Amino acid sequence: MSDGKFRVIVLTQGGCEIAIKRLMEIEGIDLAGIFIETEVIRRRSLRDRIVRSLRYDGYTATALKLGRSLLGADRRKGGNGHSLIESRSQLQQIANENGIPLFLLDNFHSQNSIAAIRAVDPDLGILLGTNILRESVFNIPRLGSINLHQGLAPYYRGGPSVFWELTNDERELGITVHFVAAKVDTGDIVLQRTVPLEYDYSYRLNYQAFIDDFCQKLKAPCANLVADAVQMIAEGTAAPIPQEPSLGKRYRLPTKRDKNELKRRLRERRAEATYALAQKANIGD
Repeated sequence: MSDGKFRVIVLTQGGCEIAIKRLMEIEGIDLAGIFIETEVIRRRSLRDRIVRSLRYDGYTATALKLGRSLLGADRRKGGNGHSLIESRSQLQQIANENGIPLFLLDNFHSQNSIAAIRAVDPDLGILLGTNILRESVFNIPRLGSINLHQGLAPYYRGGPSVFWELTNDERELGITVHFVAAKVDTGDIVLQRTVPLEYDYSYRLNYQAFIDDFCQKLKAPCANLVADAVQMIAEGTAAPIPQEPSLGKRYRLPTKRDKNELKRRLRERRAEATYALAQKANIGD
């Protein structure tokens, strides 16, 4: 701790502007560095990319992606990649305006990256949207690192957020701040809360659009939970609770079959809800 302030760093790939601003508001906190990993797309051979796309997206989507590739479209310029570029620009502006050191690193696990993180001498690391990190990175800060997980740990570990909760017809989504451990989303829980989850059928079966919009609405409550957790840790009032991983499971990226199953369940639930409303109307008559 330097000058009586609790030194924290943020490790991210982007998309955490609201959380950064909330951290800056905490008295006694020194945001000593924002570390952005820029190499977010794993390099795979064409064959591996095709096999992976067939598994997770199906034949039609894979054919479309191959077509775009043949036409010279750069997959990194659209969709989420474009959003990350915009976010990094906003983070750079926030850092410049507030005198916060910002580091662009190709890969968090490179020797240069590890040396840069060590040089800041942080008390606590905060993970806000990263790939899985090794202990050589998340254990650098004096107290280790915490992670923001959109899921009710230990019941929902891994991801992606919201998809599996919708599949299982959950009525709430958990938000968890926990210390980072070697196994994914298994570290001691610092803070946790739930938010209502109800599918909006105005999206029809475009569940991804619903998930994207829902996650946008989560940014403010997630930022507040992270800020509260950091403040408690800095003040020494946090009482982390160990997890019991056997109570839940680690979820992974949904395959094309999983996505089709979610659509089937959504259709089924919509039909049941429509039938229930019709029955209620008939009783009323």
